[in-house]
Amino acid sequence: MSDALKSLGEHIAAAQETAVTGWSVAYGELTVEIHRDRVLEVIRFLRDDTACRFTSLIDICGVDYPERAERFEVVYHLLSMQQNHRIRVKLSTDAETAVDSIIELFPVADWFEREAFDMYGIVFNNHPDLRRLLTDYGFEGHPLRKDFPLTGYVEVRWDEEQKRVVYEPVELVQEYRDFDFMSPWEGAKYVLPGDEKAEG
Repeated sequence: MSDALKSLGEHIAAAQETAVTGWSVAYGELTVEIHRDRVLEVIRFLRDDTACRFTSLIDICGVDYPERAERFEVVYHLLSMQQNHRIRVKLSTDAETAVDSIIELFPVADWFEREAFDMYGIVFNNHPDLRRLLTDYGFEGHPLRKDFPLTGYVEVRWDEEQKRVVYEPVELVQEYRDFDFMSPWEGAKYVLPGDEKAEG
């Protein structure tokens, strides 16, 4: 499998020489890094080229590296059922520079791009309906950014006793918890499965 992925990486790098900035095979997976402004060209090639045939878009996600000048990576995961290969395509951008939407190539990218916008603030050019997907109306900020504050926000939830939506300050009882996988959650009002073992 590794030799096949290396051959595929070489093929993609040669065919998209001006768009690909690097590629590698690690842990049985092919990763290709590209220029931000060439995303449509590269994704179209990966979908249509007979040696690639990556016809299924599995996911688009964001990654935040706040210490970098271009702090965000947009990561595309594609699957070729014809060739039985997966590929990861990565590009970098900053908080102000938009990335071209790939909805014209993969309509399923719609909600993936909306999620990356909502969680990280990554903007996608030519997206037909770029608005928040997971956070509430009027929410400020982007929760998956590393510099997003953990306090000072309001949560919206359904209160079963009051039979209505309530707005409450966010309380994060787990903020400084040591995740040793043995101690119980501070906020739980019941014994979690496995916690009874910690008693003895």
